[in-house]
Amino acid sequence: MATAETAVALPAMVVLAAMLVWAVLATAGEVRCVDAARVGARAAARGDTDAEALARAAAPPGARVEVAQGTETVRVTVEVPLPAPGKLGAAVAVRLRASAVAAREDVAGLEESGAPWPS
Repeated sequence: MATAETAVALPAMVVLAAMLVWAVLATAGEVRCVDAARVGARAAARGDTDAEALARAAAPPGARVEVAQGTETVRVTVEVPLPAPGKLGAAVAVRLRASAVAAREDVAGLEESGAPWPS
């Protein structure tokens, strides 16, 4: 009797373990996306020209990085696909996405000083 129960339970336990490992990888990827977006937003807010490259270096491999500059803020979005484990692969891929917004430091205080806004 115990052999039949083990034969049924063992594959379920293997699938559960694989899904738990995938969940940990997804969480780590999401944290890397958040960190990359923050790094890029900080760099772009300072006026660095290589903000996108800095965000891409901190992001997971294969990530898409987008930098959008507004008049007073900058937004960096990092997005990366995370395929499911095994044969499901790309059919059940999850897209990890994070955004960060920072106030532009290169225009901070210009309104009070009477200086013209940069174009």
